[in-house]
Amino acid sequence: MFQRLVNLVRGFFGLFVSGLERQNPEALLEVETENLRKQIAQYNQGLASHAGLCERLMSQVKKLENEERDLRAKTSANLRANNRGAAGQYALRLQTVQRELDENRKQLEQAETTYKDLLKARDVAVSSARAKIESLKSSISDMKMKQAMAELTEMASGMITSIGGSGDTLDRLQTMVEEERSKAAGRARVARDSMDMSTIQIKEAEQNALADQALADFAAKEGIALESTTSGGSPAPESPTKTMGPQTEKN
Repeated sequence: MFQRLVNLVRGFFGLFVSGLERQNPEALLEVETENLRKQIAQYNQGLASHAGLCERLMSQVKKLENEERDLRAKTSANLRANNRGAAGQYALRLQTVQRELDENRKQLEQAETTYKDLLKARDVAVSSARAKIESLKSSISDMKMKQAMAELTEMASGMITSIGGSGDTLDRLQTMVEEERSKAAGRARVARDSMDMSTIQIKEAEQNALADQALADFAAKEGIALESTTSGGSPAPESPTKTMGPQTEKN
C-alpha cells in the first residue's frame, strides 16, 4: 500500500513537472544546453588524459629508438673489435629494446587511432546535439508564432461575431429612425395642409395696404413725388404731377 501511495505521488509530481516543461520549453532547452556543455567538458577531460597517454608512448618510443641506435652502434663496434663477449651482451640488450620498441609502437598506433576515433565521435555528437538544439529553438519560435496567430484568429473570429450582432442592432435602430422620420414628415404635411391660407393672405394684404398708406403720407409731407404701384407691385399708369403754386401753360 505504501509503495502504491509513493507511485501515486510520483505520478502527480511527474504530471506537474511535465506541465511546467510544456509551459516553459525555453527553460528546459537551456537546461539541456547547459548539460551538453558539462558533458563536453567531461569528455574533453577524458580526451586530454588519452592524449597524455599518447604523448607518453611517443616519448617512450623515441627513447627506445635512441637506445636501439646506441646499442646497435656498440654491438657493431665491439664485434669489429673482436670483443665477442661485450658484443653479445649488447646484442642481447638490443633484442630486448627492439621487442619493447615494437610493442610501444603498436600501443602508440592503437592509442592514436583510439584518440582520433574519440575525437571524431565527440565532434559528431556535439554537432548533432547543436543541430538538434538549433532545430528545437526554431520549432519553439515557430510554435510561439503559431500560438500568437491562433490567438489573433480566435480574437478576430470573436470580433466578427460581435460585429455581426451589432450590425443587427444597428439595422433595427435604422428602421426605427426611418419610421419616426416618416411619421414626423407626415404630421408636418397634415399640419401644413390644415392651415387656412386665405386668412393669411388677407392679413398679408392688410399689412401691405397699411405700409403703402404710411409711405404715401410720408411722401406727401416731404413733398416727394411717389409713384403708385398696383397690387401686383408694377408701376401704375402715370398721372399729371401735382406741383406747388400756379401752373403755367406751355407754348
